[in-house]
Amino acid sequence: MNKQRRKLIEKEIKKLLEIADNVTAIIDEEQDAFDNLPESQQDGERGETMLGYIEQLEEVMTYINSAVEELEYCLEE
Repeated sequence: MNKQRRKLIEKEIKKLLEIADNVTAIIDEEQDAFDNLPESQQDGERGETMLGYIEQLEEVMTYINSAVEELEYCLEE
C-alpha cells in the first residue's frame, strides 16, 4: 500500500477513535443515569430499557474496535 493510502487509513482510524470516545461518554452518562434511578425504576421497564441501550452501545463499541483493528492490520508491513 502506498504512503498516500496509508495516510488516508490513519485519518479514518483517528475518526473512529474519536467516535469511540464519544460513544464511551454516552455509555458512561447512560450508566450514571441508570445508577441514579430509584431501585424500583431500575427493576422496572424504564431501567430495562436503559440497560438495553447500554448493551447496544457496548456492542457498537465492539464493532468500532474491530474496524480499527482491521484498518491497523492494513498498515502493517
